[in-house]
Amino acid sequence: MNLLKIIIEQEVYPALGCTEPTAVAYAASIAASKLDGSLENIAISVDPGVYKNGLAVTVPNTNGERGNLIAGVLGALIRRPELKMQILDGGSQELIERAKKLILAKKALITCDTERQGLYIEVVASDGVSSVKATIADNHTHLVLLEKDGEVLFSADPTDKSLQKFDYKSVLKKMQIADLVDLAEQLDDDDYSYLLEGVRYNQAISTEGLEIKKVGYYLADLKEKGYLQHDVFSSTKILAAAAADGRMDGLNMPVMSSGGSGNQGIVAILVPYNVGLWFNIEESKIVKSIALSHLINSYIKCYTGSLSPICGCSIAAGVGAAVAIVYQQAGKNIDQMTLAVNNLISDLGGMLCDGAKGGCALKVVSSTDSAIRSAYMALNDHGITSIEGFIGRTAEETIQNLSRISEIGMAGVDRTMIQIMLEKNL
Repeated sequence: MNLLKIIIEQEVYPALGCTEPTAVAYAASIAASKLDGSLENIAISVDPGVYKNGLAVTVPNTNGERGNLIAGVLGALIRRPELKMQILDGGSQELIERAKKLILAKKALITCDTERQGLYIEVVASDGVSSVKATIADNHTHLVLLEKDGEVLFSADPTDKSLQKFDYKSVLKKMQIADLVDLAEQLDDDDYSYLLEGVRYNQAISTEGLEIKKVGYYLADLKEKGYLQHDVFSSTKILAAAAADGRMDGLNMPVMSSGGSGNQGIVAILVPYNVGLWFNIEESKIVKSIALSHLINSYIKCYTGSLSPICGCSIAAGVGAAVAIVYQQAGKNIDQMTLAVNNLISDLGGMLCDGAKGGCALKVVSSTDSAIRSAYMALNDHGITSIEGFIGRTAEETIQNLSRISEIGMAGVDRTMIQIMLEKNL
C-alpha cells in the first residue's frame, strides 16, 4: 500500500469550476445517464456546505450563470458522468438554453437540507416515465446510491466488505507532521510528473485570470504604481489571486485541486512553487514540498471536514504551504514546522467561509501572505507557542484545537450564514 499515491489519487485531481456545483453536475449526470428519454424534471437536495459553496460562484460554460441549480441541470443534460469533475466541459449554448427553460418552468428545483452533516448531494431526475436517484456523499465523486424506479442499481453498502474502499483518512488522521514529511519524500517519477502537471494547470489559469481585472489584476496594478514592492510576497500573491479570480469567474480551464477544493489547490501548489523559484530551491525539493503541502492540507481536513465554517484556503492549504516553505529551506525540521503551523493558525484561524465566490481571491491573498510570513518567522525560530490562546503544545494539537472550535464553537456561526444565504433566495 502506497498511502501517498492513494491520497494524491483521491484528493488531488483536475476540476473544472468550483468543486461543489461541479459535484452537483456530476451527480445529476449520473442520474440522467440512466434515463431512456429526455430530461423532464430534476430535483436536487444538498447539505448546507454544498449549498453555501455553490450559491454565488460562476459556473463554467454557462455565459456567467451562477449556482448549484444551473450546474446540476446542465450536468443532467450533458449526461457524460465519465468526465467526473470536468463534466461541465461538455456544455454548449443549446444545453444552456434547455437548462434555463427547465428552471423557468419550475421543472428544476434545489433545496438545502439543513439537517444534513457532511458533504451530501441527492439528485432525482425524470423523463416523465422513469425516475432515477443518484446520491453522492463524503467526497465530491463518491457515489453511494443509484436507483431507477425503486430498483437499486448500485449501493455502497457499508456492511458489504467487497464494496469497502481503503479508509485512508482514518490512517492519515492518526499520523503526525513528521510522518507526512516521510511520505512526501517517497515521491516516485509518476507522482513527480503529476504534481508538476498541477503546477502547469494552475499557472495557466493564473495567466488568464490576470486579464479579468479583479483581485490579481489590482494587486499587479498596485505593484506597478509602487504601492507594493516586486518581491516574493507580491509575486506570489498576484499569481495565486489571479488563479482564484479565473476559477471563481468560471473560466473554462481546469484547476488542480487539493482536498476537494480548487482554491485550496491554488494555494497548496502555487505558493510553495513560486517561493521555491524565488529562493532558487532545486526543482526536486520544490515538488516534494508541494506533495507535503497537499498532505498537510488533507490531514487538516480530516479534522475540520470537507466543508467547514472556517476558510480552508487559510487554515488548511495555507498551513500546508507554510510547512512546505519550511521544508524547502530547513528539511525535516519539526520544531520550525510546528512554529509555522502555529503562526498561521493563530493569524487566520477565525477566517470565515461564506461560500465560493469572487471574494475568495481576497482570502487566497491573505492565506498566501500569512503562509510566507509564518514560514519565515518559523525559519528564524520565532512563533506562537502554547502559552497563547488555543495554540497547542504540538502542531497536531493546534490543528485538533482548531477542529473543536470549528465543529463545536462555530456551528451556530455556520447555521447563521446559511440562513442569511437562504433568505436571499426567498
